[in-house]
Amino acid sequence: MSNITIVVIDGQGGGIGAHIIEKLQKNLPDESLEKIDIIALGTNAIATSLMMKAGANRAATGENSIVRASGLADIIIGSWAIIVPNSMLGELTPPMAEAIASSNAKKLLIPLPQQGIELIGLTPEPFPHMIDKLIDRIKRII
Repeated sequence: MSNITIVVIDGQGGGIGAHIIEKLQKNLPDESLEKIDIIALGTNAIATSLMMKAGANRAATGENSIVRASGLADIIIGSWAIIVPNSMLGELTPPMAEAIASSNAKKLLIPLPQQGIELIGLTPEPFPHMIDKLIDRIKRII
């Protein structure tokens, strides 16, 4: 297997991204982790810092970093709000959303509530259950 670049994108505190990165580090086999580059991308410095502390290999903050790294990713992980312009109280800019949505990367998006938008047909589940499903999906990909 060749190296895989996983980009985790978060904002508004970084708790979601940090939780995802911690679960990736704890639940993927060591031989897989050796071949995975986890890049934490935050819309703000606090989010980036928390994800880096959670075990990301590299990290960057802000619009240009998210736009550039989205094109390098094999897998992009985040809430589905990362493809919605002006989401996260405006932290997710239109250029960020466009770069993420247009990336050739496989996008694994978690359906967390976003003000004013409701996804029909999804069964609400606790956040930890959704992260477990995310980890299972990544294991199948790699």
